[in-house]
Amino acid sequence: LEESKHTQLSRCLTTTDLIALGVGSTLGAGVYVLTGSVARDKAGPSIVLSFLIAAVASVMAGLCYAEFGSRVPKAGSAYVYSYITLGELWAFVIGWNLILEYVIGKYLYLGTSSVARAWSENVDALIGGKFRDFSLTYLKMETPGFAEYPDFFAFAIILVLTGVLCFGVKESAMFSKIFTGVNILIILFVIVAGSLTADINNWYITAQDIQNHNKVCESSKNLGTGGFFPYGVSGMMSGAATCFFGFVGFDIIATTGEEVKNPQRSIPISIVFSLLIVFVAYFGISIVLTLMVPYYMMDTGAPLPMAFAGVGWSWAVYPLAVGATCALSSRTCQDFPACQQQDIKCISLKFLLLLKNFKLKINQNLFLSSLMGGLFPMPRIVYAMAQDGLIFRFLAKINKRFKTPLIATLLSGLLAGIMVLLFDLEDLVDMMSIGTLLAYTLVAMCVLILRYQPEKEDSKSGPRISMADFNELDSSETLLSRLINPKLNFPTLKSGKLVYSCVMVIAFVLCAALVNFSHTSYSLAMVLCLISSALIILLTIVILRQPQSTKKLTFTVPFVPILPILSSVCNIYLMCELSSGTWIPFSVWMVIGLLIYGGYGFRNSTE
Repeated sequence: LEESKHTQLSRCLTTTDLIALGVGSTLGAGVYVLTGSVARDKAGPSIVLSFLIAAVASVMAGLCYAEFGSRVPKAGSAYVYSYITLGELWAFVIGWNLILEYVIGKYLYLGTSSVARAWSENVDALIGGKFRDFSLTYLKMETPGFAEYPDFFAFAIILVLTGVLCFGVKESAMFSKIFTGVNILIILFVIVAGSLTADINNWYITAQDIQNHNKVCESSKNLGTGGFFPYGVSGMMSGAATCFFGFVGFDIIATTGEEVKNPQRSIPISIVFSLLIVFVAYFGISIVLTLMVPYYMMDTGAPLPMAFAGVGWSWAVYPLAVGATCALSSRTCQDFPACQQQDIKCISLKFLLLLKNFKLKINQNLFLSSLMGGLFPMPRIVYAMAQDGLIFRFLAKINKRFKTPLIATLLSGLLAGIMVLLFDLEDLVDMMSIGTLLAYTLVAMCVLILRYQPEKEDSKSGPRISMADFNELDSSETLLSRLINPKLNFPTLKSGKLVYSCVMVIAFVLCAALVNFSHTSYSLAMVLCLISSALIILLTIVILRQPQSTKKLTFTVPFVPILPILSSVCNIYLMCELSSGTWIPFSVWMVIGLLIYGGYGFRNSTE
């Protein structure tokens, strides 16, 4: 791993730069929209606990990334980590999925439209929809799976930001810091201003209140039973599964290993602080929003503007409107159902016009930081894979002037531009999630495996034990002794292989149990759960008994092997919750990647 100290890239990023990149990539559109939809339809006020659980699951994955960042400070994130631990095939699978995540996932606006397309709609709304009308008249595409019309403005946005990235990583980081800073200030304003109108009674809504609301609405929709857990604990857990994806994006930090001044220190610190900032933002807004407005009256598209208007604070819309130009729909009072028309009557005419003309739901600074968060890491993944020969090597060329992977950056931007120009990305958000969760799972397992592997012998200090004594001790151990009470206090090849085998069995048991859990009867599911839990606990005890590496790192994951195993459980569970239809396009993407690996990467790799 000594070669990780040498790089052709420019080492210019600081801890502050990384925190800004991490927050900008993670704190996307969800902070303005996710809270309203999850609170109204899944969790109610208990969404605050949903975000807490989601944050804990994300922190477990983040800590695993942090240890690897201090251990292997190279560009490539989970791809490099998997390469070192599991070999090039698994590394290619992860790298190929990370490309999918960054080219698709980071341009999605909560599964409804791409961030770049949102910017385009943004500007189009300000000019009265003329661009859309022209495109639908002369450029309409009526092909299933494609967008209604080619969005050339969104394509241009991608190309401009790609150009910014080409000029240098320091300039890109400064760009990201500015817009991320604006987003944080707006979020702080929402939390402080909203807390002044908080009403604790909104956490103690009764079933009678909900019945009265349904009578006014002439609706029979299930709005829960009121209280803090209107949809029960299961609703809170379901909300946590949705909220988890609000924390996806911090792994961008791990792709910058070769461009950070002090990666062993900066990467772990920035990952932890980024997740902490994102959690405080989500947690604070969810508390304020559920105290301002009854959960069943929240607007799922624009919860924050509607909440402030509902309490008579229409002036608070203006800070929210800083840079705001995009929305999912342009709705006046007449566009709402009868029950919401009555609630909206208290909103001033000025606010309604502002909501209609500027389509208030999110601010453009958020889009810019999210776009940068998506464009920044993808060339680094491509660069790392090309450098190892798994994909075409010319993509690993570094521009001598800008010290950036210029060809990889241009190709990544062009690919992303084509995606937003032609395709309807609405159905691809879950496919992106599979790749992300798979990467999180493998990183957790890699941390667990590496912690129990023997280190290379230090020629200066010499071996800690003579080879003759070592061979005698290692060979004299029986299998039962090695499982329960190993004689050596440092890892060996055999103990390392034992841990590797245990981790692989745990992963298989988790996948088999969780895949079949929801498709069996309750009694059979309980038996399956008990058997799989007992086996995992037994294997965890075996791993606990094995000696760990004593190598000193700037950051190590605490509570090994418990924490990495819990992180893997969370990630595999969320993967299994995705629909079967999601796995079909994902499989097609993987087949394309494996054909590239078989035709080129296998023969040209450096391994």
